[in-house]
Amino acid sequence: MRLNHVTLIVTDLEVSMSFYRALGLKPIVLEEPRYVRFTLPSGDETLSLEVTGEQRGESRVQFYFECPDLDALCADLKREGIEFEQEPTDMDYLWREARIRDPDGHQIRFYYAKDNRLNPPWRIKE
Repeated sequence: MRLNHVTLIVTDLEVSMSFYRALGLKPIVLEEPRYVRFTLPSGDETLSLEVTGEQRGESRVQFYFECPDLDALCADLKREGIEFEQEPTDMDYLWREARIRDPDGHQIRFYYAKDNRLNPPWRIKE
């Protein structure tokens, strides 16, 4: 099994499309004013945005993008006007992580974990 894509429910397609394009995602399917699907800068997973008419509520999504060049990416995004809730920080779970929110409040975390992504010291032994 592998992840194909995630769909986020958004309230304004144009605003959200602009935000995710600023992060480097590229649209591959567009059904305005309801739906867009993006490819990510690397890999073959995709992200979709869909306007369903649901009202914005408290988002419980935490969306993680792995970025080997985390600090450079964050500097580029800041120059694009993206505001950070957390600057790149070394976390106690051995990841370096930065946090932002999209226009609908979905939390996005950019991180780099090296080998600790899948093999932290506390990994369950098989």
